[in-house]
Amino acid sequence: MHLPPLSLPLLLLLAALAAATTTFRPDWNRLQGLARARVETCGGCQLNRLKEVKAFVTQDIPLYHNLVMKHLPGADPELVLLGHRFEELERIPLSDMTREEINALVQELGFYRKAAPEDPVPPEYMRAPARPAEGAPDRADL
Repeated sequence: MHLPPLSLPLLLLLAALAAATTTFRPDWNRLQGLARARVETCGGCQLNRLKEVKAFVTQDIPLYHNLVMKHLPGADPELVLLGHRFEELERIPLSDMTREEINALVQELGFYRKAAPEDPVPPEYMRAPARPAEGAPDRADL
């Protein structure tokens, strides 16, 4: 079977769609002091059409330490990354991500995932995903 060559506008559209669906890459310079996060969504209204995000919200969030859910009417699902004083560091849209991509991102950011929601968090992960600033002395005594 012989397919006709693709036109330039169609190629540009395909390239734009591919670029729009790439996985989010964290800007580590903006995330200095990352301490916790929350997923903001309107709950059932949007999540019914976003099965991947709904599965993450209902099944995976309870497994992560320092990651919570916040229902906001009309909100598109976003991962909001917060610093030690609850200041907002970054907002990441989740609508176009798969459940696997969201889990990989949260784990790359350093959030501890428990095997079961009721499992304890090991002491070395109690402050996860917090990372000391580069060059800062290790202050295990705090």
